[in-house]
This record gives sequence, structure tokens and C-alpha cells, in this order.
Amino acid sequence: MTLETLIYSAIGLLLAFGLAVAYLAIKRNMAEQKIRVAEETAKRILEDAKREAETKRKEAILDLKEEAVKLRRDFDQETKERKQELSGIERRLLQREEHLEKKEKINDAEEKKIKEKADELAKIREELQKGHEKQIQELEKISGLPKEEARKVLLESLGKDVERDAALIIKRKEEEIKKDAEKMAREILATAIQRCAVDHVVETTTTMVELPSDDMKGRIIGREGRNIRAFETKTGVDLIVDDTPEAVILSSFDPLRRETARLTLSKLIVDGRIHPARVEEMYEKSKLELKAAMWEHGESATIECDVHGLPPVLIQLLGRLHYRTSYGQNVLQHSKEVSHLAGMVAAELGVNIKLAKRAGLLHDIGKAIDQEVEGTHTKLGALFAQKAGESAEVIHAIEAHHEDIPAQSIEAILVLVSDAISAARPGARRDTLEAYVKRLEKLEAVAKAFEGVERVFAIQAGREVRVIVQPEKIDDQMAPKLAYDIAKKIESDLEYPGEIKVTVIRETRSQEIAK
Repeated sequence: MTLETLIYSAIGLLLAFGLAVAYLAIKRNMAEQKIRVAEETAKRILEDAKREAETKRKEAILDLKEEAVKLRRDFDQETKERKQELSGIERRLLQREEHLEKKEKINDAEEKKIKEKADELAKIREELQKGHEKQIQELEKISGLPKEEARKVLLESLGKDVERDAALIIKRKEEEIKKDAEKMAREILATAIQRCAVDHVVETTTTMVELPSDDMKGRIIGREGRNIRAFETKTGVDLIVDDTPEAVILSSFDPLRRETARLTLSKLIVDGRIHPARVEEMYEKSKLELKAAMWEHGESATIECDVHGLPPVLIQLLGRLHYRTSYGQNVLQHSKEVSHLAGMVAAELGVNIKLAKRAGLLHDIGKAIDQEVEGTHTKLGALFAQKAGESAEVIHAIEAHHEDIPAQSIEAILVLVSDAISAARPGARRDTLEAYVKRLEKLEAVAKAFEGVERVFAIQAGREVRVIVQPEKIDDQMAPKLAYDIAKKIESDLEYPGEIKVTVIRETRSQEIAK
């Protein structure tokens, strides 16, 4: 490389370096200029913000002053109104005080007059008392009886007259009421009972299961009795194997257990394989089958009674009633009967038929609930109906159908009456002989306790009491009152289904002997 080339290269480098320095200087000047512009802009923005803030501060101060002036003006106005109101109250108080002062003056004058009249009345009373004592002394002389004895005789006489008048009034009122009501009630109830055709079936606590042959008894008992023990332990039902040909008997007070045991035994007989494990398997299948059967019975009852829209829990409980009895009467059959009777009577009276039938069907729903839940069947039925979303009218009818609470609606009264009719009809229920005899004895004892009663006869299974009285002690006017008193005594002292008719019989016989 020549010297000339080196010189040119150096000059180029110097020029490039100078240009770079010049570029950097220009960039620096531009940056400083931008910084100055930015500082000026920021300063201007800050000043604008200060001015705006000052303006807003002044505006806020003005607004606060205006608000204060407004509040002050409102306060002054309110104070003025309060002063005017207080002034009015003060004027009224002054006027009232003046009025009271005037009344006090008038009262003082009236009190003075009253005191004068009281003194005058005291004198008159004293004179009357003296005259009364004088009359009593004269009466004692005339009658020859002392005062207390005469009073006693008079009260006894008045008491007899009052009792006789009361008996006549009772008899007259009863005749007036019964004149129209008895005829109408008889027609309505007779029509409803005749239209309601029911079975007169009494259920027991045992169920007979037929066998294909007597050889099956040995298979049911099993080796050393293991099959029958397993069956009784699982079902909780007594299995009685006796001399009855081709049959065994299931015994239990719980109809649900007895029905489950019947289904289980029937399945085992059909299957033919009888051993403890098979007993348990068939028992579980029978429980499911019984649950389905209860649903069918409940659904069938709702369809038969034309009651729709019941919740599933109430339908299941209705089906459970098919396996419950009351005095031997099937409770589901009884509930359907009450529903039909209540609906027909409601139709005759022109009230809510749907409500009466619904309440009649559900009135004994509490009897389907097991004893683990405490409470009477009326309260339990009302509680479950309320939880299921039933109306207040239905719940009230359930609670009132045994008169635990007073019936407040005509439908509740219809359910109460229909329940009594269904329970009291011939063949509906059965009672043990001992309880039956005791009930009749108590019924006769209540009537015999009344004065003037000679003999008492309880007839028609305790539905009627005939009372024969002594004619010299009970006259014709006192007989209706005696019947009324005996009926009220029976209502208060005894418990009984349905109604009891009290008949008082009085007769006078005259005898003479022809010689």
C-alpha cells in the first residue's frame, strides 16, 4: 500500500469521525430541546391543573355556602312551624283547662245534689226496711213458720216450678228444631247410606296358607326345625303347623308383617327349595312386592273416590291402610266409605264435594304411621298432610274428625258425621265380649245414677238406652229434661263410637180385682 493511499484512508477516517461527532452533537441538541419542550409542557399542565383545582375548590366552597344557606332557611322555616304548632297546643291546653274548671264547678254542684238525694234515699230505705221487717213478722205469725224455714219451702217450690218450666221449654224447642231438621237429616243420611254399598267383612289376626300336600309341612319345618325358626325370626310372625289338612296358619297382630310372611311362604312353596338362605331371599322380594301392592291399593282408592293430585307419600300411606284394621274394620275400606258418604251428603247440602271427599279419604291417614312416631292418629295425619302440601281445610277436617278440636267448617262436620256412620253401621266393627259387656254396664250405670230412675236397658249393641222411671217422681214435663241430662252425662263420662239414643219411658198403671 502506498503512502498516498494511507493518507486518503486517514482523511476518510477523520471525515467519518467528524461526521459521527457532528451527528451525536445534533442528536444531543435535539434531545435537550425535547426535554425542554417536555418540561415546559409539564409545567403548563401543572399550572392548568392548579388553576382547575382552585376553580373547583372555589365552586365547592360556593356550593357549600349555598347548601348552608338553604339548610339555615329550612331550619328557620321548621322552627317557625314548630313554634306555631306549640302555640296552638298551648292555646288548646288553656281552653281545656278552662273547660275542666267549669266542669269541676258543675260536678261540685251535682255532687251536692247527689249527696242530698242519697241522704233522702237512705231515709226511704230505712223506712222500707222497717216496713219489710214488720211484714215478715206478720207473715211469720200468719204462716206459723220461722223465716229460714219459710224461705226453704219457697225455694223448693220455686225450684220445682223452674225445673218444670225448663223441661217444657226444652221440649218445645226440641220439637221446633227437629220439626224441619230431623226430616232433612234423615233423608240426606238415608240417601247417602243406601247409595254407599260396602262389604261387611271382619278381618282377624290369622291367615291360612294352603299347601299342595301335607308333605310340604315337613319341608317347611326343616331339619330339627331350622327352616321354621329362620322363617319366624325373619318375618316376626308365628307359623302354626297343626293337624289342619294341607294348610298352615300365620299368626300376628301386625297385618303388614302377616301379609309379608304370607307372600314369602307362598313363594317358598311354589319354589320348593326351603332353607334359611332362601327364606331371607324370598322375604326381601316379598317386601318389595308388598310395597308395590300398597301403591296399587292407594292409587286404586284415589281413582275410586275421584280424588286426584295426591302426593306420592300420601298415596303410599293410603295403600298401607289396606293392611290396617280398627275393631276388625279394614281402615282403607272405611276411609273410602267415609269419602263416599261425605261427598254424597255434601252434594245434598250444596257444599264443596271435592273437598269433602278428599278430607274423608285422608281423615284416618295417621293410622298408617308406625308407633315409632309419637302422637294421636289425628295429629299425625294432620302433620303428614301439612308436610305433603294439603290445604288448610283438609288438615282441619283431619284434626277435627274425632272432635279433638271444634269443627269450623261444614266439610269438617260432614267428615265427622260420615266417620261415625261408617263405624256404627251393622257389621262394620267387632268388639271383644268382655269390653262389650263392660261398655253396656257403664252405660246402664250412668243412667241408673239419676233420681227417679227405676230400670235401665241398653239395647241395639249400646246404640240406645231405654230408661223406665217411677211415675210418682217423674212427670210428663220432667221426662224430656231427664233424657237431656242423661245424654249429657253419657257424653261427658263415656267414650263410644257413633251416637247413643236415650229414651225415657213413663207409664201409670191402675189395677183392680173383680171378685
